[in-house]
Amino acid sequence: MGSWHETHRAVVHSWHCDHFGHMNVRHYCNFFDDAGFHVWSHIGCPHSEMRARGVMLVVARNTLNFVHEMKAGELLRIETAFIRVGEKSCAHLNRMYNVDTGTLTATLETVEVFFDPVTRISAPMPDDIRGLLTEALVPLEDG
Repeated sequence: MGSWHETHRAVVHSWHCDHFGHMNVRHYCNFFDDAGFHVWSHIGCPHSEMRARGVMLVVARNTLNFVHEMKAGELLRIETAFIRVGEKSCAHLNRMYNVDTGTLTATLETVEVFFDPVTRISAPMPDDIRGLLTEALVPLEDG
């Protein structure tokens, strides 16, 4: 069974905030996107290795849920875990927390598809990567 991995930390700056005084949507997406790159190294499959093997990932879907606002000066932490493995795709769940309060502030579920950079179409997932992902899965009730 897999586990959750810390994949990103940041400070919410005033320039991340909109006219309502809380972090704007575009910046949640930036922080979650950065976290999504790091989770692969945690399971032993860094992007550099995939690139060397001619394997790429593309995001097919993001589902973002806002739970509690973040304001300038607050610290955030993101943790990520894999929740599904398919034939050509996988999904990971990202949870953003306010570091000081422990409050869950947002979640992002991302579906990534394995992609052949030469043919520019989806490709089967390599068996060894499927094995790593299968071992990394967390139960959905933990999500």
